[in-house]
Amino acid sequence: MRGAVLYAPGDVRVEDRPDPVIVEPTDAVIRLSATCVCGSDLWPYRGVEKLDGAAPMGHEYVGVVEEVGGQVTTIRPGQFVVGSFWASDNTCEICRAGYQSGCVHRVLMGSIGTQSELARIPLADGTLVATPGMPDADLVPSLLAASDVLGTGWFGAVAAAAGPGKTVVVVGDGAVGLCGILAAGQLGAERVIAMSRHAPRQELARRFGATDIVTERGDEGVARIKELTGGLGAHSVIEAVGTQESMTQAIRSTRPGGHVGFVGVSHDVALQGDELFFSLVHLHGGPAPVRQYLPELIGLICDRKIDPGQVFDLTLPLDQAAEGYRAMDERRAIKALLLP
Repeated sequence: MRGAVLYAPGDVRVEDRPDPVIVEPTDAVIRLSATCVCGSDLWPYRGVEKLDGAAPMGHEYVGVVEEVGGQVTTIRPGQFVVGSFWASDNTCEICRAGYQSGCVHRVLMGSIGTQSELARIPLADGTLVATPGMPDADLVPSLLAASDVLGTGWFGAVAAAAGPGKTVVVVGDGAVGLCGILAAGQLGAERVIAMSRHAPRQELARRFGATDIVTERGDEGVARIKELTGGLGAHSVIEAVGTQESMTQAIRSTRPGGHVGFVGVSHDVALQGDELFFSLVHLHGGPAPVRQYLPELIGLICDRKIDPGQVFDLTLPLDQAAEGYRAMDERRAIKALLLP
């Protein structure tokens, strides 16, 4: 099969890789209908995360089941499925509590690589969710978004306690932040403030339900949020970047007693204990338990109540994955969809 491999910063190649096979009786093999480049893929692409040799890339995926192991009971060949970027058994005590990304048997799909024509999915019964029949082609991008960015944005909104009567601020205008805006609206937020400097992303933010746009960053951004919230700060803030500046901005934009949902993959973020202590904010986040939300998200998408696939503003054949990485790195694209 063809698959994307990162050899060094800036060096993505699509090449022949071995076809996946059933390794464990709980595995499935799927033929991908679509995959994509994630913002978190840019960390190793830029050299921020160091490589230990050539690495298969990708952790977002939808497709049709081709084969299942002997112990798989809930998924069968021919079904269209969506899976999380963490494989999980969905039965351990952590999974049952709703935190499948912390499953005691979890497997990071990025270690397998799903920017490819085929993929082995570990723990298939717990990881994959079948759609109600074969979806229409125009729904595939939105179902792909559910595999990571929509589920991650949704978790960010839940962790930030977004809901009726709340003012929600979203720090970060990438695909996750934009999906956090959509999620906050779906959860009933009264006001959603998007922090963005980029006109195309501002436009999509408004389509997803943002009521206000703030272009300032850092201390100026915090001051603007305070100005918009009567000097108090927001009830809920979604941090969707993962840098020191974004986390500091998120905490300082939150009112005492408010909630920060942090879902940006953190890089060199350190919190001042005294500032955190006196801020009186709740902090919750981490790698999103996307599997918890998949049934609900698939239902909303298939019922055409939400259209998160709009975050894909560049579609390329899989063989042009390198261009997808370049476009996202240069901020010429929000998110690149790859068609195997």
